Amino acid sequence: MVKKAVQQIMIGSVCKTEEKTISTLNSIRSAGYDSIELNGFMIKPTPFIVRLLTKVAGMPTGSAGKFDWKTLINESGLKVCSIHEDLGSIERDIDSIIKEAQTFNTNNVVVTGMYRFAYNDKNEVKSLAQRLNKAGEELKKNGINLLYHNHNIEFVRFDNQQGEYLQNCPYSLLINETNEDFVNFEFDSYWACDAGINPLDIMKILSNRMRCYHITDRGSRLSAAALTPIIKNDSMELGYGNMNIASLIETAKSCNTEAIILESHKNWIDKNPVKSLELSAKYLNAKI
Repeated sequence: MVKKAVQQIMIGSVCKTEEKTISTLNSIRSAGYDSIELNGFMIKPTPFIVRLLTKVAGMPTGSAGKFDWKTLINESGLKVCSIHEDLGSIERDIDSIIKEAQTFNTNNVVVTGMYRFAYNDKNEVKSLAQRLNKAGEELKKNGINLLYHNHNIEFVRFDNQQGEYLQNCPYSLLINETNEDFVNFEFDSYWACDAGINPLDIMKILSNRMRCYHITDRGSRLSAAALTPIIKNDSMELGYGNMNIASLIETAKSCNTEAIILESHKNWIDKNPVKSLELSAKYLNAKI
């Protein structure tokens, strides 16, 4: 049975104390999710610059790094489906990453893209693929899978060239240049859609290499008359946006995806992430 999970970043703004955190985790469990996906920068103390950058990106970590997440998660009854880490940390101290995964009893470590990386350079992307292969091979020796998580930048065209859209982008190169024995994928359909890509096309290409799946809907929420007919799209609760969420879920299930993970950073209904994830759970529970 595919796991239903919430990405930890969704709850960073409401986890200001351990008491509020366990209450939030209990709400996640009560809504019907059985798992959570953690972030390395939220489960241990991190430098101020890391916290600042994540906050600027719309992903506040709060005081989460000071909390005993292992105990909190155990008390909630949730499982950990995966942990996000940066590739540099894996390369510098792989033993601590292995220990971290073992501590939380998960066999999935996810690399979440590269900060200030030249995705428009084919040689750089090929080099990234080899780095992922090497790290994935070392993790595999300890029973841990390495997954790559996309945003929208992986779908920019190399050198602005014309051609088939999936044959001339970094994501396609990463699929082809990585060894499926050591590197697989956590696909995020929101960011593919944001880049103008049909996410179902990607999912069919990835097939069983899509070990985990990040899901959110995409659309607009109007509370008053629009100033112009052109409005901004953002993340939405499942079933409230314009993406073909039902087909995406069915395709993910057919790919034997281990976990479907809800993630949105903002635009929550009533500006409340817990209410947002509860609303999405109603849709997800009906489909899984």
